[in-house]
Amino acid sequence: MSPSITGAAARVAGRPPRRVAVSVAAVTATALGLSVFVSGTALAHSGAGHGSTAVVTRAALDPSLVAGRGASVGFSEQEAENAATDGTVIGPGTAAYTLPAEASGRSAVSLTPGQYVEFTLPSAANAINVRYSIPDAPNGGGITAPLDVSVNGAHRSTMTLTSQYAWLYNQYPFSNDPNAGILFPDQWITECACVPDQTTPTPTVATPYRPNHFYDEQRLLLGRTYQAGDRIRLAVPAGSRAPATVVDLMDSQLVAPPKVDLLAANVLLFGADPTGRHDSANAIDKAIAFARKAHLKVYIPPGTYQVNRHIVVDNVTIEGAGNWYTVIQGHQVALSTPAAGGTSRPEAGGGSTHTDVGFYGKDASAGGSTNVHLSGFAIDGAIDDRVDTDQVNGVGGSFSNSTIDGLYIDHTKAGIWLDGPMTNLKITDNTIVNQTADGINFHTGVTHSTVSNNFIRNTGDDAIALWSDKTEDADDTIDHNTVQTPVLANGIALYGGTDNTVSGNLVADPIREGSAIQVGSRFGSEAFTGSLWITDNTTVRAGTYELNWNIGLGAIWFYALEKNIDANIQVTGDDFLDNTYNAIMLVSDFPVKDLYSITNVHFKDIKVDGTGTSVVSARVSGGATFQNVVARNVGAVGVNNCGSFNFTPAGSEFTLTDLGGNTGGGTTGPWLAPWELPNTITCDDRPPVVVPPVPSTW
Repeated sequence: MSPSITGAAARVAGRPPRRVAVSVAAVTATALGLSVFVSGTALAHSGAGHGSTAVVTRAALDPSLVAGRGASVGFSEQEAENAATDGTVIGPGTAAYTLPAEASGRSAVSLTPGQYVEFTLPSAANAINVRYSIPDAPNGGGITAPLDVSVNGAHRSTMTLTSQYAWLYNQYPFSNDPNAGILFPDQWITECACVPDQTTPTPTVATPYRPNHFYDEQRLLLGRTYQAGDRIRLAVPAGSRAPATVVDLMDSQLVAPPKVDLLAANVLLFGADPTGRHDSANAIDKAIAFARKAHLKVYIPPGTYQVNRHIVVDNVTIEGAGNWYTVIQGHQVALSTPAAGGTSRPEAGGGSTHTDVGFYGKDASAGGSTNVHLSGFAIDGAIDDRVDTDQVNGVGGSFSNSTIDGLYIDHTKAGIWLDGPMTNLKITDNTIVNQTADGINFHTGVTHSTVSNNFIRNTGDDAIALWSDKTEDADDTIDHNTVQTPVLANGIALYGGTDNTVSGNLVADPIREGSAIQVGSRFGSEAFTGSLWITDNTTVRAGTYELNWNIGLGAIWFYALEKNIDANIQVTGDDFLDNTYNAIMLVSDFPVKDLYSITNVHFKDIKVDGTGTSVVSARVSGGATFQNVVARNVGAVGVNNCGSFNFTPAGSEFTLTDLGGNTGGGTTGPWLAPWELPNTITCDDRPPVVVPPVPSTW
């Protein structure tokens, strides 16, 4: 077993750092630095000749394969690789630090100046969202580049793309400098399998070192409604500064007219500037104070409002005209001294060295905020790095008996990071994209709360996490959310807790240092107690490669690093599709392999369609039961059972209990064959990988 992926130093408003590593092969692929756009990706084929029909997907799959799972959203997703283009399709590929791996569906289209990709609208639309990547500047900081938008051959608009908020490098917590050497030479790295400053001769690495977080996205209102069958062409004009513009996908949407609320405290009456030229923070504060006294809502009409600090909210309702119309836009501002209050006061900045736009509840130690309702606006920050002591999240602090609904949160550090204890919060129908850290995190003692019907894409850490740090998160529900392309860590992560539920979610394309769903005893979390229900979820193209351990993970993985995992865990009705390596993994870490175990986990009514390696990989002591687990297109032996690596004559320390109905298999026969039961050692962590076929109807 390879070294732990747990870092050494603690982080504020975050977990202890993860070591970010890369395989030797991936380093070779990216060694030419910014030429990753050309030579760091797999050039699959020219897109010329693709049809002009509208191909709508969800998580880059036929929607019928994921019906009833994930968020119900108001837009249609169309992958560029399915559209008409004279560009070049890149991918599919899963290697970390490459453009295909971070693309939805692991493929995208690369356009040089003069080339295009054209989408056919599947339904009426008046707005689009384009997910793209353009190169960084040679010394970091990003560039801008044009992208022409035409409809049915008539020019409509030119989008100005930017890479300012993309392109991170190096070890966690990363750098914006593509030319920097190793940030932490006292840490073990995979490139040399060594600690550089303890190695002679001192190893060197090519720069840019570990480039990642390549993509961004931009929204555009088209000014009128177009109909199904109309063609939207995205074209790179001649003379573009970007030698290549990669288009991953386009979302199209029919956006409703702006909401108007005449019976509210309108921020314009208090001096807010809808042009964004002048700071509106004080005006919004005044509107909030008036609304509380008058028992009114606060209304923020269409416009772009500059806010470069926290808006502290308590006992107030704030509504925008809709998140396409009302935009609260920030600029990252460096503070001459860290913000007062230390890390215990997130609403005051909590030791931050920078500030940016954010709506914050009062700190839990001061009683938190209650009866707060935020809806119908966008929070557009300007965070292009990761400083874990900075409180630069879209929404933060503590909220009880509150709702967060219909927000669009972009370019903040974490979209919604909440520090409890707190209770009865509902987070619904939000879109959170392009974060340098988590999407949503319930940190410390969040109870009786719900995260449902949210769409989260391109986070820099766990997209949704329950972190029972010092106090358990309990009776929380994560239901029917869609998560795509978390660049680091997991789609959904559970670190301790009691009686929580994860249901009906759709998680696709995790990239490194994690997978789709994790149940982990780590980051100092409290133990799992009571029950945990993981039901009716679908994962797609998960089971990623763990670069530090040099093995494949599972689409769902259980990790006993700091405590036993022995709560009643029911994994029922889940579908694990197109798993790059394993579907299910249960694992500890070598230094603690004889200290901690995983028991009382029950898998029932599971479908596994495609594994690069095994259905189950067990690298820990303990056991689990399996009932009606059906698998097909299995690439290696059905069960990779290493136990805790003592390899005694009695067999593995991990026991599989067959409760019946476990059928199907692949290249080596039935996935759960009698000879594997109950604890036959079948340990082979690195078997040949068989690329699964594209999932199909069962």
